[in-house]
Amino acid sequence: MKGNIGVFDSGLGGLSVLKEMMKMLPNENFLFYEDSIHNPYGEKSEDELLDITSNIVDFLLANDCKIIVIACNTATTSCMKRLREKYPDVTFVGTVPAVKVAYDGNYKETVVLSTPFTRKSKRLIELVHDYKKDDQNIYNISGENLANLIELDKKPEMRKLIRNLLKDYTFADSIVLGCTHYSLIKDEFRKVLPNAVLLDGCLGVSKEVKRQLEKRDLLNSPDIEGSVRIINNKDESLIERSYEILNKE
Repeated sequence: MKGNIGVFDSGLGGLSVLKEMMKMLPNENFLFYEDSIHNPYGEKSEDELLDITSNIVDFLLANDCKIIVIACNTATTSCMKRLREKYPDVTFVGTVPAVKVAYDGNYKETVVLSTPFTRKSKRLIELVHDYKKDDQNIYNISGENLANLIELDKKPEMRKLIRNLLKDYTFADSIVLGCTHYSLIKDEFRKVLPNAVLLDGCLGVSKEVKRQLEKRDLLNSPDIEGSVRIINNKDESLIERSYEILNKE
């Protein structure tokens, strides 16, 4: 056994990434840190987020993590560059809105929905600039406090907000779910935009994690049965809910 795959997010959202990685890497051991105390990340400054995420990285490294996955678009766009500078010997894999996936799919009317921070981030602006085709429209909109409503499992408020956010985009053929929390409620988006293809970065992150582990000869042997350990720094009941989400088809 060659250590754990460390994963963290501002709460439960990163479960969408973790679930995909578990399918692709069934022999690996995962340690998922849910930072629900500091949720939502999208309302914090870059310096605040760097302090928060550095403490999590220290914890994961102290728990034998061989690679760290930032399963959060906001933390990736805000902190990953500085975390790589601060921890030069650590391999980080981040999560960014799947704008390239929309580009590769030749979609013409794409809504990119992300947290207030990610929406205005330099990284997302670069992605749109790099991957927007001349005949493609991209609508970059904020999900406001949707991630927090998902975290708190406030379904009526969550559904109302989704309807309000997307009511003017019923013509869209695709929607980029630019926050890992959003990928946990795909059925709710399908109700509002039934004709749009839902795009997220979970599969791409999983492929990159596997590639990095192969490159460094850090994959567990195929005879090892993988495991998952979840830590939530706010509430034990959220850990139970997390396992339920992971086990749900």
